[in-house]
Amino acid sequence: MKGLVLFHGAGGNRDHRLFLALEDHLDIPVARCNFEYRKNNPGRRPPDRMPKLVASIQDQTAQLAKDWGLKREDLVLGGRSMGGRACSIAIADGLPAAGLLLLSYPLHPPKKPEKLRVEHFPELDLPVLLIQGASDPFGKEPEFAAHLPAIAGEVTELWLERTGHDPVPKHDPAVLAAVADWLS
Repeated sequence: MKGLVLFHGAGGNRDHRLFLALEDHLDIPVARCNFEYRKNNPGRRPPDRMPKLVASIQDQTAQLAKDWGLKREDLVLGGRSMGGRACSIAIADGLPAAGLLLLSYPLHPPKKPEKLRVEHFPELDLPVLLIQGASDPFGKEPEFAAHLPAIAGEVTELWLERTGHDPVPKHDPAVLAAVADWLS
């Protein structure tokens, strides 16, 4: 694992506080990427559909690997919420990666636990780090426990107490330590 590429959530951008902290904290190159809809219009607007998000991940990781003199297989991909989900789908669709970092994975929409976003989990045959708020309305620990075993690769979990979908800053040291440890 020689580089980390991060993509933001639906309402965020590349400057999420945890992305900035990871860039400062880690000893490998870190790219904080915006999706096209955020690049083209930095204001509030809905995200692109998943196929366009996945295509953006494919394009940006190819360019970053070239810029860094690495193979895409050397990169860990991931992100927050929608960004992590899009990376997981890109990898399940065949994008090579060394690992998958999921920060606040949206297992289902809030109050719609029947609309699961797990159909691609069996195609994830690589190390995965899941960092999730214990009170996240997009999925709680018992729900994840029922679906994470479908992931073919080894899954490491960090559950953050008393936090929801956007981890509160007091958890940043634990998140940074978990990511650094997992990457090593």
